[in-house]
Amino acid sequence: GRCWRRKRPMGPSCRSSAGAMWSAGRGRAAGRALLGLLLTLLVPNSCAAKTGAGLVTCGSVLKLFNTQHRVRLHSHDIKYGSGSGQQSVTGVEASDDANSYWRIRGGSEGGCPRGAPVRCGQAVRLTHVLTGKNLHTHHFPSPLSNNQEVSAFGEDGEGDDLDLWTVRCSGQHWEREAAVRFQHVGTSVFLSVTGEQYGSPIRGQHEVHGMSSANTHNMWKAMEGIFIKPSMDPSAGHDEL
Repeated sequence: GRCWRRKRPMGPSCRSSAGAMWSAGRGRAAGRALLGLLLTLLVPNSCAAKTGAGLVTCGSVLKLFNTQHRVRLHSHDIKYGSGSGQQSVTGVEASDDANSYWRIRGGSEGGCPRGAPVRCGQAVRLTHVLTGKNLHTHHFPSPLSNNQEVSAFGEDGEGDDLDLWTVRCSGQHWEREAAVRFQHVGTSVFLSVTGEQYGSPIRGQHEVHGMSSANTHNMWKAMEGIFIKPSMDPSAGHDEL
């Protein structure tokens, strides 16, 4: 299959005036420039070699698709008007929105070298490409369901220890065709969607939150993106988790 499936670039979405629950921030030109740079630099190397062709690797930029609710993990420069007031994270049905790209990074310096296959049980950071903030959760109630709020936090990819998520999957490595879960290291909740939808200014977008139980609402699959060629033969490793 094709390694890069995005049909056309789109500018940041959800720029309408803020409603009572939301406050909009300024656009992130640097984030858009970074996305353009990634497309320029990584596409030539993105088609994986025959060995390990179906693996998700460190440094890859991708969209995450919730298989139950059929939405992609999304963020934008709009802050929650309740809870933490941090940058909001939602689920969107559109497949071609540039605000749905996330970069796979390690939990520590050198913990996820570019091209290394992501192991099942490995802790990673998911950095929103256009705003440079990390997927994050903490003990604040989510706006609609009163589950645990999921936000985007930090600056230029640097936040805190509540940005770490463990990849829960079967086997040794995260496979692109497999549905996986993301369990938060600090609070143990699972990254989830349960169908609640927002009104203005982000009408129709789904609430993303943390849930304590593993179920069909927290299954995610790697979709459109740039997948870095594996830098090693994954079958040569003997990691056990």
